[in-house]
Amino acid sequence: MNKEAMYKLGYGLYVLTAKTADGAKDNGCIINTAIQVTTTPNRISICVNKANYTHDIIQETGEFNISIISEKAEFALFKHFGFQTGREVNKFADYPDAVRSNNGLYVITKGINAFISGKVVQTVDLGTHTMFIADVTDGGVLNQDPSATYSYYQSNIKPKPQETAVKGWRCKICGYIYEGEELPEDFICPVCKHGAIDFEKIQ
Repeated sequence: MNKEAMYKLGYGLYVLTAKTADGAKDNGCIINTAIQVTTTPNRISICVNKANYTHDIIQETGEFNISIISEKAEFALFKHFGFQTGREVNKFADYPDAVRSNNGLYVITKGINAFISGKVVQTVDLGTHTMFIADVTDGGVLNQDPSATYSYYQSNIKPKPQETAVKGWRCKICGYIYEGEELPEDFICPVCKHGAIDFEKIQ
């Protein structure tokens, strides 16, 4: 199988936000799987890697927001919410580009064109990920900027990799380099949590 075929699927990009049940901490991460599944009732589904701290919060509270990333987004947004873990840092400490929505969770305001709030009604265990199916409880449009696709991110937002003499494998998502001749099939990128399928051999 040519694994590149999977990259031809259409993906959007989103900042997924949630807040712990005790209200003590907000967190957010980048996801690329969110879709409307029914209109009556109005429901969406999202898929979240179990390694993400945001996943655990949503599993506990059943509530989330997704901020839909636009083509105006800068790489700093992806770096802030995708390349560090909320288990170790407070991603919203002194973060200026966010406001609370009606459910009390954060919505990102820069590099975003809209947001949707969800309340989980069903979960599906997908192995490495959990699918959360949720009722849409709120939503708003911030501007008319086009939504960023995964392909647009790769071509226009993500910095191009620098030439390197290191031998190994490079993550096509975030640029992390695994040094070694062979990449384990079950390897997970420690930065963006993508699997071995998203690595390319450095020639």
